[in-house]
Order: sequence, then C-alpha cells, then structure tokens
Amino acid sequence: MSTAEPFLRARGVARRFGAQVALEPTDLEVTGGESLALVGPNGAGKSTLLSILAGALEPSDGTVERSSDVDVGWVPQRPAYYERLTARENLELFARLEGERDARAVAEKLLAQFDVPADRPASTLSVGNRQRLNVAIALLGSPRVLLLDEPSASLDPGQRKRLWEIVDVVREEGGAVVFATQNLEELDLHATRVAVLRRGRLTFAGTPADYRLEYAEEAFS
Repeated sequence: MSTAEPFLRARGVARRFGAQVALEPTDLEVTGGESLALVGPNGAGKSTLLSILAGALEPSDGTVERSSDVDVGWVPQRPAYYERLTARENLELFARLEGERDARAVAEKLLAQFDVPADRPASTLSVGNRQRLNVAIALLGSPRVLLLDEPSASLDPGQRKRLWEIVDVVREEGGAVVFATQNLEELDLHATRVAVLRRGRLTFAGTPADYRLEYAEEAFS
C-alpha cells in the first residue's frame, strides 16, 4: 500500500438518525493504489460510511478531509440517474455536467465498455444493466477515488468479471477503490485491505490475510 498522503481521511465520523446510531465515531484513511473492502452484516453501517465519504450524507459528528485534487465517483445501491432518459442520454447529460469536452464520445465509450442497451429508457433496463449504468456514470470525469456500495450484487458472473476489470484499473493507475460487499471471493480477488463494521462500529482494519485469520467466521453474523 502507498505511503503517500491519503486521498480521503475520516476523523471521528459518526451518524445518528434520531435516537438510532447508524455509525459510531470512525477513523479511516483511503490512499492511492489501494482497494478497501467494507464488510459486515446488513445494517452494520457500511452504506452510511460510504455515503459520508462520498459527501452524499453529512456526518452527525466528525469530518472527512479530501485532497484538493481528488475527485470522487459514487455508486450507491439506488439508481443515480434519470429513469425517463435512455442510457445514452443519461451518460451524455452527466458527461456535460462533469465538463467533458466531447460528451457524446465519452458516452459511447462507456456504453461499449459496459455493454448497456443505449436507447431504451433506463426504467426498462434489467437490474444488472441498471447497476452497470450506475457504475458507468460514476466513472465520468475519471475520478481518483471510486466508492461502490455492493456493486456486483445483481450481476451474473460474466457481468461481474467485466465490472471488476474496469474498476480495478482505477487502483492500478494510482487511484483508490472502496467497496462494500457480502461476497468473500471479491476480497481475495480485488481487496488490498479490509475493514469490518458491526453494529455501526469499526472492529477491524487490516490485510485480507489477517482478516481471514481473525474475522472471517463472524464478520457477517
């Protein structure tokens, strides 16, 4: 893992929804060249932490520091596009919002990469195609940090393989990937570091090998 200045640094970030504590005070760093897997049972706080890192959710306490030259791409579980527009129209729109000079060419490249039906309303796409469109939109602007909330959960094995071939390039080119997953195989194939969340508390952060030794049997329970 790189020893450079972190792209993102969470300092004591916490989130409450009324009396419910979704995330206890958490410290976490995301550095270039790493792929960090967030694991834990449903309701453990993974989505809350990702949303805070993405800037989509304000923490109740603590702060997130972001390097000034680092853009973040965010793939939430729910669709982040306009359902009445086609995949092509969505990609061209968001490409223009990202300041891409040739929005049409960028959209065509991503449509080809992700093999998403281009000219059907997004609302009519299959669950897998919707998720791939979600990821394609997040890659607009070539973000240095990519945050993904269970990105492969609705994909078949072939789609999952193609997705990770594209996502892994972000890390290989010096960026960083943070992904929530329930798939232990993805830890072995794609993670350089693992963080375990349970009941809103960060209980472990280390290598996949150390995770296997200490937490594999209980992380999802």
